[in-house]
Amino acid sequence: MGNGSGDAPVFLFWGMRSIPDPPGGEIIRPMTRGYVGRVALLCLAFSGGACAPRNAAPEQSAASEQKGASEQKPTAQQPAPAQPAAPEQKENPAMATTLECALSVPATVRSGEPVEVRFQLTNRTAQPLYVLTWRTPLEGLRGNDFQITRDGTDIAYQGPMVKRGNPSAQSYVTIAPGASVDGKVDLALAYDLKQPGRYRIAFRGQLMDVADKQAEVPRTLDLLKSTPVQCPVVETTITAP
Repeated sequence: MGNGSGDAPVFLFWGMRSIPDPPGGEIIRPMTRGYVGRVALLCLAFSGGACAPRNAAPEQSAASEQKGASEQKPTAQQPAPAQPAAPEQKENPAMATTLECALSVPATVRSGEPVEVRFQLTNRTAQPLYVLTWRTPLEGLRGNDFQITRDGTDIAYQGPMVKRGNPSAQSYVTIAPGASVDGKVDLALAYDLKQPGRYRIAFRGQLMDVADKQAEVPRTLDLLKSTPVQCPVVETTITAP
């Protein structure tokens, strides 16, 4: 049967029989090639649209998972293990300062009279100190322990010179913290101080041995630890008799 469109008719067969016209005289138009093509294009269009969501689904799922992971609250970090406390450093009871030395002498002395110099050591540390008295006025004059000048001229030492062995415990003096020891010597016994003039007197500034532990003394000669001390210079005037 023709449909007036000019297309060649396409017949559907069922059991190799032709399809009769429905009751009422309604005509079923056969499908033409153009109609079939349009139906195929629509199917492709619908199929393509249906595929797009299926392909995007995994990407949307991955994006959702990533977003969910980013929105998750970070877990609390485990606290770092506590570092062991540094060992407490004990204060070293070593000397806070050096031994303090002081000299004193009369301002004027008549020629021929004793010229007494007072020598004093003060312990300014926090512990007892043990000082070897050798070559200091704490034991008397046993060597050239002073530098003396008269109006700029050196005065030679004329006293005894002692040769020594190892010191004994009695050769040391103990100076308690904050305490002082002193000794006096007559410089006129070992220096020529008869001539009137202005005399300048300085201790040579060397203690032969100083220890801060009693168990360490006495020490042998090869183990002595000398310690310099600074004594302010003093001056005196020798006048005519």
